[in-house]
Amino acid sequence: MSNTSVVTETKLDEINIVANTDVQTFVDLRSDTVTHPTRAMREAMLTCAVGDDVMGDDPTVNELECATAELLNKEAALFVPSGTMSNLIAVMVHCQTRGSEVILGDQSHISLYEQGGISTIGGVHPRTVKNAEDGTLPLEEIERLIRTENVHFPVTRLVCLENTHNACGGRVLSMEYVEKVAALCRKHNLALHMDGARIWNAAQVLKLPVAKLVEAVDTVSVCLSKGLGAPVGSLLVGPKAFIAAARRIRKVLGGGMRQAGVLAACGLVALRDMRERVTEDHIRARRIADALAVHKSVKLNPDTVDSNIVFFELDPAHTTLTASSLVSKLNEGHKVLIMALGPMRCRIVTHYMIDDAKVDTAIRALLETLDAHAK
Repeated sequence: MSNTSVVTETKLDEINIVANTDVQTFVDLRSDTVTHPTRAMREAMLTCAVGDDVMGDDPTVNELECATAELLNKEAALFVPSGTMSNLIAVMVHCQTRGSEVILGDQSHISLYEQGGISTIGGVHPRTVKNAEDGTLPLEEIERLIRTENVHFPVTRLVCLENTHNACGGRVLSMEYVEKVAALCRKHNLALHMDGARIWNAAQVLKLPVAKLVEAVDTVSVCLSKGLGAPVGSLLVGPKAFIAAARRIRKVLGGGMRQAGVLAACGLVALRDMRERVTEDHIRARRIADALAVHKSVKLNPDTVDSNIVFFELDPAHTTLTASSLVSKLNEGHKVLIMALGPMRCRIVTHYMIDDAKVDTAIRALLETLDAHAK
């Protein structure tokens, strides 16, 4: 999926970013979670009404939950501290009985980056499918792994997808693909959960309302701090009865917060101000990808950069750098921060604190460092 080459820029002074001066001297491309809350978010935190959310009394949390459910055209939503907790709760509610099984991608966030919580805490057995390069799970593989009725086997209850797909480079799953997986789940009486931490990015790439993109799934987890600039928080969205059960599990996991309206207020600003502007991040990510792809030290196909995440591999035949040494040299020599995710694999993520000037700085620093260590 290609992005256009012209940014309709949201000026940083229009967003009124408030940030620490020392941090602002860096071009931080490690993740879209590093962003600072906007001035509007900070003002909302100061003025919002609060109550005890565990008792259901926080009006700002209630407003955020209702607004998110309405936006996704689902019955209800639950505000939680993190996407990891949201996914864990979803799997536990869907699977109900300890020893049940979930089918999910081997490169999914739930599988790689959530400390095995679905098994260690939830008692749910993960059965992984090899993700295709575009983040999808082959339909025939999903169906092949669904357990038959047999006393020796776990009971398959759930399939999980991820959109956009982080470890596959921010790839976007099409609505048509999600609908095919949903049809397969209905055929076998399985639930379908989507880790939609960056579903806002997917919706903008596909130019679809976010509700349309999640219409076929039973439940979805959405993040406010990835791409949208809120300081913390995710929401689990789905049917009312499901969310009621999820609320109980949130409490036992320690996710029941009290005057959480000060956080939910930032989420409301994020939903209002930040969802549509993520297209700018996609365009800037593609600019970086295009610049890197022509360098002989880099293995990268820019056409695989769908959204705001860029993965690239260093080619040891053409560079003396490793991923970790590149990260160190960019940090020390240029105050540019990226992430090493393997011996030769690096990740770059754009976000609202990265404007065109910072993209220029990052590209210049990357190319100069690559040139200096080319074979």
